[in-house]
Amino acid sequence: MRQLGRVIALFAAVAALLLGAGLPAQAFPQAAFPLTSNGNRGTDVVALQHLLAAHGRPVTVDGVFGPGTHSAVTAFQQSRGLTADGVVGPATWDALAVTVRQGDAGPAVRAVQALLNAKRAAGLTADGVFGPATQTAVRAFQAHAGIGVDGVAGPATWRNLLWHYEHIDFGPGTMCAQSPDGNANAHWATAGAVAQLEAAAAAFAGTGAGRLPVGDAGFEHGGDIPGHASHETGLDIDVWPVRTDAAQCTAGRITWQSPAYDRAATRRLVREIRAKAPGHVALIYFNDPQLIAEGLTTSYPNHDNHLHIRYR
Repeated sequence: MRQLGRVIALFAAVAALLLGAGLPAQAFPQAAFPLTSNGNRGTDVVALQHLLAAHGRPVTVDGVFGPGTHSAVTAFQQSRGLTADGVVGPATWDALAVTVRQGDAGPAVRAVQALLNAKRAAGLTADGVFGPATQTAVRAFQAHAGIGVDGVAGPATWRNLLWHYEHIDFGPGTMCAQSPDGNANAHWATAGAVAQLEAAAAAFAGTGAGRLPVGDAGFEHGGDIPGHASHETGLDIDVWPVRTDAAQCTAGRITWQSPAYDRAATRRLVREIRAKAPGHVALIYFNDPQLIAEGLTTSYPNHDNHLHIRYR
């Protein structure tokens, strides 16, 4: 019993040290490599394009998964004996991920730097050189993710970096942040969802119909959001319909039944959302019967005053 007591005391001391250092055994057990495929956009695609270059298959690094990236992925999969379907899932990511550490240089390091900058605001120069600043940022992320803190970007670090959500960039002139349910920190989503929404908002801003009001998306690491039964996996984002005075970011919130509702502009918005994520919009809930009749949105209770985008 005395020996058992010493073991328990030792375990408690180690646990206290870990908690005090902010290093849980595994902060994000749900972390997994994302599915990335033709039509996707964003930082994960940037990382993919850099990793393809690291394996001798360079493509244009533009963050858009287009035909060139698809062909390079398929060729890489064939060379590794993987299913050559052009879809980057766990097996392909695992084969692409290159362990990098201080002193290394090249496209794989650029991929790590791009992910750290986008998902944890590391502020690194994406020069492809794994220097002290990159090592410090990797160590900080590892501590954040609750994995081994060694400053080496290995398989667990790649998996957690690629899984980690990204904050929506509310750039001037394109979008504004709204928190109708008081969830001020719920503006995170997968890298693909964020980039696809940002591209749609930028294109919509060019129509002169005003900025896009963005409501709740998700929390930094997913989970329940007050006021929502979904929005837990980084693929759901709420936006508001467009007003005839283009003041949807500054004036009162409306429904599709309001006199100030601009159906034509909202239709353009929906089309931009779909166009900037071809094959990656599962549905858009919004109860305007005309847009539903046109096959652009889907009816769902309590969706008169916002559009709920669900990305694939």
